[in-house]
Amino acid sequence: MQLLDSYPFVNLFLHEGASRAIEAQWQGFVSSALLREVTLDAVKLARQHRISGWIADDRLLGPVRPVDLDWIAKEVLPQLVGVGVKRFARIEATDPLNKMLIGKVQETAEQKLPFELRTFTDLVLARAWACGN
Repeated sequence: MQLLDSYPFVNLFLHEGASRAIEAQWQGFVSSALLREVTLDAVKLARQHRISGWIADDRLLGPVRPVDLDWIAKEVLPQLVGVGVKRFARIEATDPLNKMLIGKVQETAEQKLPFELRTFTDLVLARAWACGN
């Protein structure tokens, strides 16, 4: 696991296994502008490192606005298809509202996207699955 970038509210890691994965480990609340900026930076890193897995560790993610989740669904998830993502692992938020809102976005995305999306409570299992192990 290699730290690619770090911000006060998220760390971005690269994992290598049978394939490569980016992990976004959220650490609290982030404004809409910064959420979008960092998410697009993570997509650039994913493209640069030719990843096929994505791990969203949302356990400590602060409140997320529905408008930001819509933006992720419409702008970011399709870009991940172009990057070559085959597996998207999400570790559920501990905040009940975030858990529900993000879960609804995932349900909708699962029907539209050509990659697998799975929800995990165990980070080790999520990492192994996203890396193809």
